[in-house]
Amino acid sequence: LNERFRRAKAPLTYHNGFIQLAVDQQIETNIAKPFWDLVAHPLWKNVDIDMKEALDRRDSNDKDPAIFAAKALESAIKIVSDTKGWTRGTENGAAQFVDNLISKANGSYLTVWEGEMLKDYFRRVRNSVGHGPGSEPMPELTLPQTDWAIETAMSWVRTLVRRM
Repeated sequence: LNERFRRAKAPLTYHNGFIQLAVDQQIETNIAKPFWDLVAHPLWKNVDIDMKEALDRRDSNDKDPAIFAAKALESAIKIVSDTKGWTRGTENGAAQFVDNLISKANGSYLTVWEGEMLKDYFRRVRNSVGHGPGSEPMPELTLPQTDWAIETAMSWVRTLVRRM
């Protein structure tokens, strides 16, 4: 099906039961396809579900698709932490699960700088659009920013899974 879409120059792709927009063949080949191949395993079911929701919301111009990409990434981080036996049960946010991955006691699954980049993703993407802004203007990502947030989450999930 994907080969037929490509030959017809249709900007579509099929992954794990869903047809979605695919406007950048480089991203599709190097990020999306490897991501979908890895999360097809049942262990990653929640990652798959949230990323499909992110893409469906992006493609239909619905509200906050980047939040669902961040949820998919957070689920992947939690699954790695759980699978490796590093989850203590006292974590109360993505940052503390990232700490499990960078801990020297856990073998430094991620380096400190990688952990800081992940934490910054949650600070800048998920927290900024996922929390009420109070009297400030409602935060909203542009389409290129949304694409970046989704593609970055996919790339991070891919690298986390490959390291297992």
